[in-house]
Amino acid sequence: MTSAKSARRPHHWRRDLIELAALFTAVAVADAIANLIGHQPDGPYLLVASAVALVATAAFHTWWARRHSHAPPSGEGGSAPGGADAAEHGARVAAGMAGGSGAGGIAGAEETTLWRMRTTVRDAPGSLAALCVALAGLRVDILTLGTHPLAQGTVDEFLLRAPASLQAQELSREIAAAGGTSTWIERADAHDLVDIPTRVLSLATRTALDAAELPLALRQLLGRCTIHSLPAVSVTGRPTGESAPVEGVLEETVMRLRDPSGGVISVERPYLPFTPTEFARARALVELDARLGPRVPRSEDVLTLPEGNEITVRRADRDDLAAARAMHDRCSQRTLGLRYHGPVADADRYLDHLLSPRFGRTLAAQTASGKLVALGHLLWDGDETEVALLVEDDWQRRGIGSELLGRLVALAVEAGCDSVYAVTQSHNTGMVAAMRALELPLDYQIEEGTLVITARLTTDRLTTEGSARPSAPTEGARR
Repeated sequence: MTSAKSARRPHHWRRDLIELAALFTAVAVADAIANLIGHQPDGPYLLVASAVALVATAAFHTWWARRHSHAPPSGEGGSAPGGADAAEHGARVAAGMAGGSGAGGIAGAEETTLWRMRTTVRDAPGSLAALCVALAGLRVDILTLGTHPLAQGTVDEFLLRAPASLQAQELSREIAAAGGTSTWIERADAHDLVDIPTRVLSLATRTALDAAELPLALRQLLGRCTIHSLPAVSVTGRPTGESAPVEGVLEETVMRLRDPSGGVISVERPYLPFTPTEFARARALVELDARLGPRVPRSEDVLTLPEGNEITVRRADRDDLAAARAMHDRCSQRTLGLRYHGPVADADRYLDHLLSPRFGRTLAAQTASGKLVALGHLLWDGDETEVALLVEDDWQRRGIGSELLGRLVALAVEAGCDSVYAVTQSHNTGMVAAMRALELPLDYQIEEGTLVITARLTTDRLTTEGSARPSAPTEGARR
């Protein structure tokens, strides 16, 4: 654009004089050339040839100017790696960030796969552009992009749509060649298409409704990681020494957060260090849990047993500690031994831990008079999930244990668990029958009389309403 001031600037008289002199000089030179050529025998032919050459030169100049009038400047402006073609690919990748593949993206009919990828690049201009060019060369669309600034470098987090034929190893090699380090790649699904603010709000809502959701929310927020709830007091009543400052501690691949219910929540991810942004998000979820205090959804289902008695199945927590101890007093030594695999006298010590929402979810079966007759536990065990049952002797073999087990498995599916396992004794035929009645793929491991049964979960066969509720009877089982 030309400013109004420069547009009104008058021409200097010297410029007009120079232009007039140039015009007279051109006329004089043209007259001299015309006289020289005109007095030669081949003069007219030379004049026509000169005119043709002049026209051809002018046409070539016009064509060249139109072809390169929009070319990016070289040198001063700096070009993206790979020149104009690379810049065009980068633009197409940027279009993919909005959800479209562009001309350089993936054909609509081609089968694709979603990937989550994190990589660290230098904090320098062009680092992200180099990654985008590498992804465009593989015909990979960028659906979402998040950045985590570090003291040295930047962690870039991508959600990618790639051709199904592209392997993670090949993608990792190309990213490394483009300058990415500490690259981590895993499969994603449609749930990852939600943007980060929406995901955080959803996890905060789940945490606000149920205290047992905090470990699961942290796992979904931070990706593939291991979460341990370390109590401040052991089951024997002795201090464990586990503590953390209010603001938490971040040590590269480990973060320690103060558990509002006492103790520490430890989060470990050995493959990639946590960023300050992730640490702040995790700490905000824990602070929300602390402000809301203990809470458990109070939904109840009334079930009719085959003999006509009615029981109520509901969530349980530490408020049910006294009723659970009373149930222990009514259970036989054999039933408690099958459940806890340890000294029966120490059985009451486990209840405070088992009924804490921080370590999992507990279902209770209650009679019309308010007496607890069965407990079912779904326990978060690092990366794994454990199920455990205890049914009072007089209420065994009535389908209560199977009902609780089916509901626990449905809760595990809802929480996104891949499998659940139960630890019992090899002669506990009731627990074995209940696990088999789930009609899920089972793995058995037996060692010195201890039986571990692992059920691989398939979400298409289970619902959160407990559709996988077997009718086989069960009796007390070790968790």
